[in-house]
Amino acid sequence: MSDPVSSSYGFVRLDAHMADDLSVVNSARVSFAKHTDTLDIADKALINFLMRERHGTPFEHNAFRFHVKCPIFVAREWFRHRIGSFNEFSARYSVMPPEFYIPEESAVRHQVGKPGSYTFEMIEDSATRENARRAMSSVIKQSIRMYNSLLAGGIAKELARNVLPVSMYTQFYWTVNSRSLMNFLQLRSSDAAQYEIRQYAVDIEKHFAEIMPITYSSWIDNGRVTP
Repeated sequence: MSDPVSSSYGFVRLDAHMADDLSVVNSARVSFAKHTDTLDIADKALINFLMRERHGTPFEHNAFRFHVKCPIFVAREWFRHRIGSFNEFSARYSVMPPEFYIPEESAVRHQVGKPGSYTFEMIEDSATRENARRAMSSVIKQSIRMYNSLLAGGIAKELARNVLPVSMYTQFYWTVNSRSLMNFLQLRSSDAAQYEIRQYAVDIEKHFAEIMPITYSSWIDNGRVTP
């Protein structure tokens, strides 16, 4: 077993997709028994109309499959987006790699405000920030050493994992249509979303913009509101 390490191990990888702007157009025009193999100006206008008027179902006939690696606490927020399919790494059957997340010093923050209207601001005192990072790292490394000790003593993986924190990295596959993807981005790119999941949303958005550029542009032009 390698030594516990803290780093930015996370990633978002587009594993596969069955998605394009044409899928939106043909899903909408099937109401009139029409089909097209190319996009023209009228089709682009149709996508914008559907987006603006919140006719959402034509944006569901496509799929993105992402492979994601992130801290467990980020994954637990991610899995709240239930209109999608998830398969995750199992710590019942596999040994957890000794990889964990510690925020950069600039991301060590405090909570300001009242429930429902919190803001999160960086702590100004650098010593406080560094002490927090050091404390997190120490406790997490101790947990990982205990985990390895339990495994070495014959304790089942599904029980030994109880000592591990939510800062450990997990992996999962996520399959989602563009309508649900826009909902994810609307919520998780917001300033109100937790800093860590926002970093993953940035990468997800790049893939969306590349694969469905007309739909993406229309979503941006209409205020990033999910149809």
